[in-house]
Amino acid sequence: MTAMLPLIGLGVLIVFGIGLIMVGMRSSSQPDAIGDRLSQFTERTMTLEELELQQPFSQRVLLPLTRSILAKLGQYGPRQSAERLRISLAQAGNPGNLTPTMFSGIRMALAAILLVVVGAVTFMQRLPLLEMLMYSAIAAGMGYLLPGIWLGQQIKKRKKAIVKALPDALDLLCICVEAGLSFDQAMQRLIEKWDDPLSREFRRVLGDTRLGRPRRDAMKDMIDRCGVDDVQTFIGAVIQAEQLGVSIGRILRIQSDQMRIRRRQRAEEEAHKAPIKMLFPMVFLIFPSLFVVILGPAVPRLTQSLGGLGG
Repeated sequence: MTAMLPLIGLGVLIVFGIGLIMVGMRSSSQPDAIGDRLSQFTERTMTLEELELQQPFSQRVLLPLTRSILAKLGQYGPRQSAERLRISLAQAGNPGNLTPTMFSGIRMALAAILLVVVGAVTFMQRLPLLEMLMYSAIAAGMGYLLPGIWLGQQIKKRKKAIVKALPDALDLLCICVEAGLSFDQAMQRLIEKWDDPLSREFRRVLGDTRLGRPRRDAMKDMIDRCGVDDVQTFIGAVIQAEQLGVSIGRILRIQSDQMRIRRRQRAEEEAHKAPIKMLFPMVFLIFPSLFVVILGPAVPRLTQSLGGLGG
């Protein structure tokens, strides 16, 4: 026991030192609000190079290098419609600011990685050559298809969020316009209040119009980026109202009522689909369990009876 005392003391000192280091790092990482405020008036303006050097290493070196590699790989991918892929990326919310060439590069890179990994695993398992080629080809095909499946899921999720938020957004726009605000001011109020895919699209429309682009063209581009029929109907009604000189508030009120009716109809449609969707889990999961619970105790008796009859 006496020999263990120095080791215990050393362990306590190490734990205490680690605790002090962690406390110091936490205190140093906390923002100094007063120092930041004073630095705005005392420090000189940093150059563009100094601002770039303040960014993390991953953003300065790794991210541009990865983008360039993916762009190079994308050039060797299959020649497909770049415009269609660009629209799909826009409908998915442009994740990671990916370009069509970079997305094709991701597909090629993932296919090559899975091809090499599966090929190495099958080679280590001493499988026949035909099976090695088959498994490697399947892995490469999965690697090429998985990014497209992921992109489709992102598009579906974003469209669902836009459809869900559209009636409430039209209500807010209608209230703002009827209160005396212009349509641009109403969009600005919507942007300030919410942060969802639909409000980001309105933010982009408002930014394009402030840069001098006609609002009609900016809203038509919003139709392509959203890919939702309700948004197309709403924007078409707004553009037609501007051309004919109809009150925007009245159009927004009519569109809001129609969107709420459509949302209720979609909810009723999903409710009618529920019994059919529940049929398969009931047949394959719930009923077998019930049969086991109900008929399970009778199985031994049946076997004994059949065995007695056979004897």
